[in-house]
Amino acid sequence: MDDIRCGSCGRKLGEGIYTHLSIKCPRCGVLNNLRAVSPTSERPGVPFVENNNGKPYRALDRRQTPPGRPSS
Repeated sequence: MDDIRCGSCGRKLGEGIYTHLSIKCPRCGVLNNLRAVSPTSERPGVPFVENNNGKPYRALDRRQTPPGRPSS
């Protein structure tokens, strides 16, 4: 669980897991609006490579036939 702290004075306002939260700090009176960060769509650190067609290369696009099965 995450600590929820005031962005102005740093007072701990609570702890928990949230998607969207608005809370007023009783110490300084600042209205804190907190929103969960959405995950990135691509994996960080993976290089972007294009093939000859100009399309991005994806390793799973060219899956091989499992051993023991005839290819079509």
